[in-house]
Amino acid sequence: MKEILDFLKDLEANNTREWFEQNRSRYDHTRKMFLALTELLIHEIRQFDDEIPLLNPKDCVFRIFRDVRFSHDKRPFKSNYGCSIARGGRKAGFGGYYFHIQPGESFLAGGIYMPPAEHLHAIRQEIYYHSEAYQQIIEDKLFKSTFEVEHFDKLKTSPKGYPKDWEHLDLIKNRSYAVAHKVSDEELCTSDFITNATSVFKVLHPLNQYLNQALDENLGA
Repeated sequence: MKEILDFLKDLEANNTREWFEQNRSRYDHTRKMFLALTELLIHEIRQFDDEIPLLNPKDCVFRIFRDVRFSHDKRPFKSNYGCSIARGGRKAGFGGYYFHIQPGESFLAGGIYMPPAEHLHAIRQEIYYHSEAYQQIIEDKLFKSTFEVEHFDKLKTSPKGYPKDWEHLDLIKNRSYAVAHKVSDEELCTSDFITNATSVFKVLHPLNQYLNQALDENLGA
């Protein structure tokens, strides 16, 4: 893992195409390492989440190349490796498991981040009609001690179509239903990282089940 972190640190400090080409062999080597880590995580997650198919790691890992066409930030490369392990693949929009390596900013995460409007409506519908089940998940003592809930860009008023006086209104103001668990560089480099990451993802599993059920039952409703 240290090789991956060292490469990403150097890439952050030398984010140019020239430097990248000069260090292409380091990129190829560390990317293969990250693909191997992703494959291990897929195997471990499949032991407790039967919705996850036998995915190809290459279909889960995000590109390191940035799309700078419409961005003020013209740096050509991301300074992280990331993978999303989810039913239907990383572009399907279902709740899943995300692993992000970035020096000093690594984390394990999951749920659904910034879903499209139709998916967001389906999740809100599920929470509105089955709020108790959702609260049991996010208020669980182990869940709360493991994850930070993503609440950025939260609505200031009630979503359209929902009563403003509903007692659990805060639960459906979110634009994301994602959670994260920070991981230090030291933790990444331990021999039992995969075991520890799997334990974190097990705690996340009930949230993914709930969100995916919401999509299955309410999409198009």
